[in-house]
Amino acid sequence: MSKNIILTNQEIEHKIKRIAYQIYETFVEEEEIVIAGIAANGFIFAKKIAQVLETISPIKVSLCEVQINKQNPDLPIHTSLSKEHYANKGLILVDDVLNSGTTLIYAVRHFIDVPLKKFKTAVLVDRNHKKYPVKADFKGISLSTSLLEHVQVVFDENNDNYAYLS
Repeated sequence: MSKNIILTNQEIEHKIKRIAYQIYETFVEEEEIVIAGIAANGFIFAKKIAQVLETISPIKVSLCEVQINKQNPDLPIHTSLSKEHYANKGLILVDDVLNSGTTLIYAVRHFIDVPLKKFKTAVLVDRNHKKYPVKADFKGISLSTSLLEHVQVVFDENNDNYAYLS
């Protein structure tokens, strides 16, 4: 199968910056927010958003890594921060690709048990094949693809990031 590049490194960097500004506009009244990234790529994407947010705003950003079994999402979900740390704060749940919505909806369910000031979602690529009524509040790109196509995001340690369709 061939790789059809849908986002280059430069385009991903632009989308990260735009999403960071949108988050800042949405949470401008907050002193501290939590950005929770779904492992592994969602957490990398969350870290990149947090880095930009910290340079453009005075908001204190806490990062949280969300461990979810994507093949069996109803298993217990683990987070790198305790519930007390994100209670009564604004929270953004981040993943790289929103496919069927299964991973995001189960992660949302985990965080909904805790009182939050504001709860938003962010993804780099939003596909239009959802099984669940979940949406991304902040998205880099929306794609209409066939069910047979697969979207993959690559975050390279040399910062040569890209997303492709296969």
